[in-house]
Amino acid sequence: MKTSALRFGASLLCLMLTPAAAGRNPQLDSDIVIRGGQVYTGDAQPFIGDVAIKADRIVYVGPKAPGRAGRTIDARGMIVAPGFIDPHTHAGAALASDSPVERLLLPFLTQGVTTAFIGVDGGGDPDVGRTLGGQGYGINFATYVGFGGVRSAVIGNADRAPTPAEMSQMKVLVAKAMCQGALGLSTGLFYAPQSFARQDEVAALARVAGAAGGVYDSHLRDESSYSIGLLGAVDEAIAIGRDAQIPVHIAHIKALGVDVQGSAPQVIARVEAARARGQVVHADQYPWSASGTGLSAALIPRWAQDGGRAAMLSRFADEKLRDRLRTEIAENLRRRGGAEAVLITTGPDWAKGRTLAVLARERGTDPVASTLDLLKVSEVSIASFNQSEDDIAAFMKRDWVVTSSDASTGHPRYYASFARKYATYVRERGVIDLRTFIASSTLRTARIFGLEGRGELRNGNFADVVVFNPAKFGPQADYTHPTLFSIGMRTVVVNGRIKIDDGKPTGMAAGMPLLRRAKAGVCPQ
Repeated sequence: MKTSALRFGASLLCLMLTPAAAGRNPQLDSDIVIRGGQVYTGDAQPFIGDVAIKADRIVYVGPKAPGRAGRTIDARGMIVAPGFIDPHTHAGAALASDSPVERLLLPFLTQGVTTAFIGVDGGGDPDVGRTLGGQGYGINFATYVGFGGVRSAVIGNADRAPTPAEMSQMKVLVAKAMCQGALGLSTGLFYAPQSFARQDEVAALARVAGAAGGVYDSHLRDESSYSIGLLGAVDEAIAIGRDAQIPVHIAHIKALGVDVQGSAPQVIARVEAARARGQVVHADQYPWSASGTGLSAALIPRWAQDGGRAAMLSRFADEKLRDRLRTEIAENLRRRGGAEAVLITTGPDWAKGRTLAVLARERGTDPVASTLDLLKVSEVSIASFNQSEDDIAAFMKRDWVVTSSDASTGHPRYYASFARKYATYVRERGVIDLRTFIASSTLRTARIFGLEGRGELRNGNFADVVVFNPAKFGPQADYTHPTLFSIGMRTVVVNGRIKIDDGKPTGMAAGMPLLRRAKAGVCPQ
């Protein structure tokens, strides 16, 4: 890792909140010893040994833990690793839920995820203090301030540039969020109304986040051939980072659609050229060939979305726009591999679980008409089968790409991304080895985002630890049954508390919000 990236990481700190130690015996040397497993500390060579935990910290990592323990977990034949860190999720609604069970995030815990980031794709609430409030969480989490939330609060859904006064308002919102503990600024430039922003507008707000020590996280403007193209969008993200003097993180890196499949080597070359020039650029990736998004985002042209949903629906009814709209929807379908490659994952019962091709046949119409009919009822989510395995493997092998899920409801990635990456790309196909899988799911992520005391099994670090069966750990969820828990995760410890015990959830809430501390002198005292 480059020195500049390490300096950036050192500037970020998490809240050091300690879960209550009720029921623990202060006379014992440790509360928990995980004994005799194959220990992967982060990115080091594994060894057979023990991990000891007292309160919320790791107190021993080595061949044999000394002293007495309140609980010993037999990990012989198991893999022991740091808790997995997911840097790109849509789990904010679950964390904000009124349901204590939903706030436990069992779909994450059962695949070993102990820390997750929310507020991605520009969706982060400008009021970060509100997002990071509350209690009773199953996992640790951090949040971005979202460009979409900021722009919508000031400008609304209009396709126009901000006035100078509006630009000042947006800068104030970003600065306030950074001082409340945001990781940085996230954008979803593919999505309206964020797609209406020009590069210089985004860079100006990224500069505010960068001055506070944050990161620029971007769903690229184009992962395919919709507007400026995949390579143009990668260049734009790198340019924003350079102009704003902020580390760049490319969200769920991919080559989406028939026009750009096979482009991974060109994307990799651009990123690595920027890194060679000294710029901090990295990415995350989910291990699925089908992406997940909204049907309107995937197929409806941006001009038709100007002004929000009500304005979009009025354009659907405008006979003067009918031919233009149908032509552009058909072209977007072609980009994504056709109606057979688009699966409806949420929405009305008569549509959910069907491809657009099947839906059109059942309704005696064509896929474009079915798209319009469906969106008139409600927005729906889709899984779009549009990536090549060669591209997925090429990105996965880079040491600047870390594991993520892009967890969203209706897609199996919410329940099974880390499990699938291990089972499919390590155990079955051998695309990467186990040590790389663990490093890209733990320590690398902690380092690039500056999560102090996490992502590595080391004395003094927070006790986020997983124990899994290497022969059984894997997904049950698939595109037809997306809400099945992963299997083979035997033990999960979050901040020293056992959350998964012998494969079963304990119901304990031990997670905490993590806040990034802004650079000195940036925020009011």
